[in-house]
Amino acid sequence: MSNYQWKMSVFIGLIVLYAIYTTVLYFREYKEALPADKLAQTGKIIWQQKNCVACHQLYGLGGHLGPDLTNVYGHKGAPYIKAFLQSGTQVMPNYHLSESEMQALISFLKYTNSTGIADPNTFTQHPYGTISAQ
Repeated sequence: MSNYQWKMSVFIGLIVLYAIYTTVLYFREYKEALPADKLAQTGKIIWQQKNCVACHQLYGLGGHLGPDLTNVYGHKGAPYIKAFLQSGTQVMPNYHLSESEMQALISFLKYTNSTGIADPNTFTQHPYGTISAQ
């Protein structure tokens, strides 16, 4: 077998493996260990509609203007979150959310709090731009 044929065999083999792997991932059904309830799902939609991720982070991913909100429910509680949602701050706008929208966002943040821990201040920043938990 020539060098060219060997390289082509390896190349075709990698393409076939990639196609099989992609197919398995695409058709695999994922089940959340702790699925969100309807109210939390509605809160996630509001989070996305208001583009909260532009300023805030979840699990260390997102904007850097506001704080990471992954565990804000566990650290501060619902009344604290509601106060910010009702009035905003100098940097965060008041979105004039209805009571049901605020409850949905709080429910989403409560769900997020139960699914992981993120404290970006403790993350190790690597020179090539990635982060890792300590």
